[in-house]
Amino acid sequence: MHKMMNYICEPLMIIGAINWGLIGAFNFNLVAALFGSMSLLSRIIYIIIGIAGICGIFMFGRSCQVIVKNNNR
Repeated sequence: MHKMMNYICEPLMIIGAINWGLIGAFNFNLVAALFGSMSLLSRIIYIIIGIAGICGIFMFGRSCQVIVKNNNR
């Protein structure tokens, strides 16, 4: 289950990070350019990427716990 979540969430988080990088560097919102500014589809995409980011927080926490446990052995 965790591997499946990784395969789904990681690419979505990367897409979100690229979009924010484009916004910061060039004031260009890729999602809005492709799907319309705050259209229903773009809002759904933002929600899905946001959920992936929240899942990523928990995945990162689990990864840190595994690293700490392995280092304490």
